[in-house]
Amino acid sequence: MRTAYFGSPVFLQHETGYGHPERPARLGAIVDALRSERYALWYRLDHQKPAPATAEQILRVHSRDHFDAVRRACERGEPLDADTPTSRGSWPAALLAAGAGCTAVEFVLDEPEDAAAFCTVRPPGHHAEPDRSMGFCLFNNIAIAARHALTLPALALAPRVFILDWDVHHGNGTQAAFYETDQVYYCSLHQFPFYPGGGSDRERGTGAGLQFTLNCPQTAGSSDVEILSDLNDRILPAIRKFDPTLLLISAGFDAHAADPLAALELSTECYGEMTRRVVRTLRDLDAPVKIVSMLEGGYDLQALGASVAEHLGALVDA
Repeated sequence: MRTAYFGSPVFLQHETGYGHPERPARLGAIVDALRSERYALWYRLDHQKPAPATAEQILRVHSRDHFDAVRRACERGEPLDADTPTSRGSWPAALLAAGAGCTAVEFVLDEPEDAAAFCTVRPPGHHAEPDRSMGFCLFNNIAIAARHALTLPALALAPRVFILDWDVHHGNGTQAAFYETDQVYYCSLHQFPFYPGGGSDRERGTGAGLQFTLNCPQTAGSSDVEILSDLNDRILPAIRKFDPTLLLISAGFDAHAADPLAALELSTECYGEMTRRVVRTLRDLDAPVKIVSMLEGGYDLQALGASVAEHLGALVDA
């Protein structure tokens, strides 16, 4: 499958300070793995340039007050909360991270056949709520991409976007953005109870969005067996029933057994297997496969690089 890679040195300008787990070295670890002899994926990817998000694109998800507050904090290098530092380079990085998903969505939807894209962005996004930055996240990159997709002609007749979030932390911000709509189905695999506190299986949406949120909480110590079981028994059937025109992945890799910030026990290979199963499910539907995945968490550098390579290898070889 044609698979695009959206990256930029601008993302390295988001400085988080010594000892912060969400650090620029994460992107270097991914590039090193993709270039390595073991994976040899770098030259098999279609390298594309992301474009910064416009204010209009961001304001489809976030309030004007929030947009302005993030800009001011970045100009001053002030933290947005105890976990979410900023620097002067954070503003261009945040705009490009938000815009990368929009650019990637346009890329895959413009392709006549199956297509995928991976956005290697910083800062991550899925914790950012409409009026609040938190959990290392400034703007909600994947929510902005989903809202942008719904404005495009390719989704005019079938405005259905499925978001699969396999970051170890629940994507509270993404869930909040789409809790009341039936156009975006939000599904999360995450450790529970855990930061940021929500994500129980009782949270299923409200109003028009009722039954369009699916949380699959995992207890500490859960491994490939439990994750793949929920994927097969709950998530893949939900994808089939929803029949999305576009599938977005909040691709966090911090459920890996080596990750220092959580207590799930996924193997490196599990990320490739999850990807293959999702692709096979989409291929059973009567439409081209369109996938955009966006980097979220993952803080052990070696595990992060290898897990991303497994994920991208499964897309390239699909």
